[in-house]
Amino acid sequence: MFESLSERLSGILDKLTRRGALTEEVVNEAMREVRRALIEADVALDVVRSFTDKVRNRAVGQDVIRSVSPGQQVIKIVHDALVEMLGSTAQPIDLAAVAPVPIMMVGLQGSGKTTTSAKFGRRLSERSRKKVLLASLDTRRPAAQEQLRVLGEANQIDTLPIVAGQTPTQIADRAMMAGRLGGYDVVILDTAGRTHIDEALMAEMAEIRRIANPHEILLVVDALTGQDAVNLARSFDERVGITGIVMTRMDGDGRGGAALSMRAVTGKPIKLLGVGEKSDALEDFDPQRIAGRILGMGDIVALVEKAAAEMDMAKAAKMAAKLKQGTFDLDDLAEQLKQMQKMGGMKGIMGMMPGMGKMAKQLEGANLDDKLLKRQIAIISSMTKKERAKPDILAASRKRRIAAGSGTRVEDINRLLKQHRQMADMMKAMKKGGRGGLAGMLGGLMGGGMPDIDPAMLEEMARSGQLPGGMPGMPPGMPGGLPSGLPPMPPSGGLPPKLPGLPGLPGLGVKAPGSGFLPGLGKKK
Repeated sequence: MFESLSERLSGILDKLTRRGALTEEVVNEAMREVRRALIEADVALDVVRSFTDKVRNRAVGQDVIRSVSPGQQVIKIVHDALVEMLGSTAQPIDLAAVAPVPIMMVGLQGSGKTTTSAKFGRRLSERSRKKVLLASLDTRRPAAQEQLRVLGEANQIDTLPIVAGQTPTQIADRAMMAGRLGGYDVVILDTAGRTHIDEALMAEMAEIRRIANPHEILLVVDALTGQDAVNLARSFDERVGITGIVMTRMDGDGRGGAALSMRAVTGKPIKLLGVGEKSDALEDFDPQRIAGRILGMGDIVALVEKAAAEMDMAKAAKMAAKLKQGTFDLDDLAEQLKQMQKMGGMKGIMGMMPGMGKMAKQLEGANLDDKLLKRQIAIISSMTKKERAKPDILAASRKRRIAAGSGTRVEDINRLLKQHRQMADMMKAMKKGGRGGLAGMLGGLMGGGMPDIDPAMLEEMARSGQLPGGMPGMPPGMPGGLPSGLPPMPPSGGLPPKLPGLPGLPGLGVKAPGSGFLPGLGKKK
């Protein structure tokens, strides 16, 4: 969503970091370019003016002029101003009320209310251990109630039984009664929408609100609608009184202006982001982390959270035990590849790494897609158990059989085996390093403490000009050279002092104290 804006802002700020000193004229010129970039991203004009004026006033102050690195100080100012524009602090869904807590989902037809309701129900059930009831109040759209029932079954969330002929207000009353009698913690009311705002829609929303008395009223808006989303939020807030906003289709190719303008114009916090079609593709909105993504700083916190959510603890413990012995076979490699798939593939992981935002075009030119991961998993799956445990026995005839079985070429098998050898050698080296190696990082998640990850080290890696090589799924000829001038991690929104290790994720380029790089980086101790 923010790729184009991120590229523009990174280019503008890189020019500032290369200057030894900043004059008012230089800052004004940079702010003109920033203003142009924000307007092209469809950010509201009033918000653009406020943002650029705020940055300019801070950037021409004495603190910046006297700074050792004035360019980097301006980057911090831009980051802080972005955070303020987005709402300063994260405001999660409020469930502090007497159960069942009613949550009302409102919005126009096609904005994603029904799928978001199911995603949200699954999120509350899995992460917060809440007993959730879904209820569809949409009696106008054909099969809307049936759609929610199917989504509820798919995500193992209870849904209110469908009774033909009932009005939306009657369904709302029945849903709240079922929530109280069934001992539910949360009741999610999926209301009807229209293709446009009309009086009948608003009157219906107001009546449902009167009956259900929702604790949260969440407006679901499509991020691709641009500034119309801001006008929509104003209208619903005036008539219904929304408490928060859910932005859907944030994984699309829109310009992102609506998301940047929404909080500043409406005063209502964005609470959730829909980032994909899958039922778990829903994230909490955090201004600090979104600002970091826009400025190309990545989102290590989100990456770690995703790893923790997708990680199978039993398999991680088994992997840790093997790594302590310095063993790493093709079954282990396949498990890592599958783990990377769950986390969004190579693009998803690298997009959260600091500095990788600037390399979007290079990554596209390298054909870095999840088909490579699937192909490598297919190669390993075509091997016998003995071959996976002892790849040294793979002679030419065996490779031809595996290639035929996996639909690949012998060259692909040789490339995979080379990657495995590099990783296996790294594991042996880590065994000598004791708990300072990857096994120590894995052990941290098993209760042995958490390793420090130094943001300065990440920045140093970006400045080194060397792209990590040897990652599983990385095609040959991957363009090298990380861009210079990676923005510093601001104290207000940078990395936390301690982060858990990332088991089963080769080639992430994070280094723990006293250890080598994670496997697959192509750099040896």
